[in-house]
Amino acid sequence: MWVLIVLLLVVVAYLVVEDVLNRRLVARIPHRIYVNGTRGKSSVTRLIAAALREGGVRTIAKTTGSSPRFIFPDGSEVLIRRLGQVNIKEQLKVVRWSSRFPLDAVVVECMALQPYTQWISQHRMVQGTIGVMTNARADHLDVMGPSVADVEKALAGTVPRGGTFVTAERHQNQVFQQACRDLGTAYVQVDDDDVAAVTPRELAGFSYLEHAENVALALKVAALLGVPRDAALRGMQRATPDIGVLTRSVLDFYGRRIVWVNGFAANDPDSYRILWKRLAETEADVDRRIVVVNCRDDRPDRSEQLGELAAELRDVDLWVLIGSGTEVFARVAVHAGVDAARLYTMVGEPIPKLFERIVAQSGASSLVFGVGNIKGDGLALGEYFSNRARPAGSTVR
Repeated sequence: MWVLIVLLLVVVAYLVVEDVLNRRLVARIPHRIYVNGTRGKSSVTRLIAAALREGGVRTIAKTTGSSPRFIFPDGSEVLIRRLGQVNIKEQLKVVRWSSRFPLDAVVVECMALQPYTQWISQHRMVQGTIGVMTNARADHLDVMGPSVADVEKALAGTVPRGGTFVTAERHQNQVFQQACRDLGTAYVQVDDDDVAAVTPRELAGFSYLEHAENVALALKVAALLGVPRDAALRGMQRATPDIGVLTRSVLDFYGRRIVWVNGFAANDPDSYRILWKRLAETEADVDRRIVVVNCRDDRPDRSEQLGELAAELRDVDLWVLIGSGTEVFARVAVHAGVDAARLYTMVGEPIPKLFERIVAQSGASSLVFGVGNIKGDGLALGEYFSNRARPAGSTVR
C-alpha cells in the first residue's frame, strides 16, 4: 500500500513540476497561435507563419498533418521523427524547442482528436493567446461525433481564455461563439466579404491550389499582429506548401490529356463536395472523369462517408479503389445506388500498373481526382503522377 502511495505522489509531483516549467517557457513567447479545425490546419499554419515572417514578426511554426514539420524563423524546416504512437505531449516539446529562440510568435497546429485532449492541449500545453479555427465538418466522427454539432463542441475545447478566437467557419459556429462569451475571449469572424476580397489573381500567385478561405483566415490573423496585407500575402505566396496541399497537374501522355488533381488530404465529404463542384466547372471539357479512392482499413467511417457521397457524384465514369478496406466503400456505394460496374478495385497493385490502368481508362482526355487518404498508396500515386506532369500551378482553365 505504501509503495503505491509513494508512486502516486511521485507521479503527481512530476506532473506539477512539468506544468510549472511549461508555464514558464510559454510565458517567454508573447503570441501563441493555436490552429485547429477539420480541414486545412496544416496549410493555414504555414500561411500564418509565412505572413508573420514577411512582416518582421519572429516566428516558429509546427505542423502535424501529412508530414509533421518544425519550421524555423528563417523559413527552413525539419521533419519531426516520432518514436512510437503519436502523442499530444509532442506539443510540450514544441514549446520547449521554441522557447530557445528569441521569438515574437509561435504557430502550432493542433494534433488532438478526443475532446478532453483538445482542451488539455490548449489550456495546459500550448496555452494559445490566439485560437484559429478553419472549419467544423464531418470527419473523425468515431471520436468527435456522431454529428457535426458534436465535432464543433469538441473543437471548441481549444478556444483560448481571455484571448482572441478567429474562425472561417460561417455555419457551424454557435458553440464557438458561446465558448468565447464564457471565456471572455474576443470572437473574430472571417465572413463572405473577407473571402471574396481574395482575388483570383492573388490565388494564382500560389504554386498550388490554395483556398480563398484559408488565405482570408491567415490574413485576418496577420492583421491582428500588425502585418500589412500586401506583406502578408507576399509571404504566403513564397511559403513552402504542406505535402498534403491540393495540387493540379496536367499530363500530355502520348496524345492523351490527363488532368491530375491530388485531393487525398481533404478527406471529409463536405470538402469533396466543394472541390468536385469547382472541378466540374473548371474541367468541364474532359471526356472521362475518374476518381481514385485510397481507403484505409483503420478508417472505415471515412470509407462509409465517401461511399455515401459517391452516389451524389453521378458524373463520375469510374471509381478506382486502392489501399486497404475497400470493401467498406464498395458496399456502401453500391447500396447507395452506384453501379457496381463503375467500381474497379486494384488493391495491392504496383503504382506503375495502377497508373497504366488509369491511363487506359482516360480516353482522349480525363480528369483524375484522388480522394480518401494521403498515406500509403495515395502519397505514392500522387508523386508518380506529379513527376510525369507539367505543373499547372494554381491556375484553373
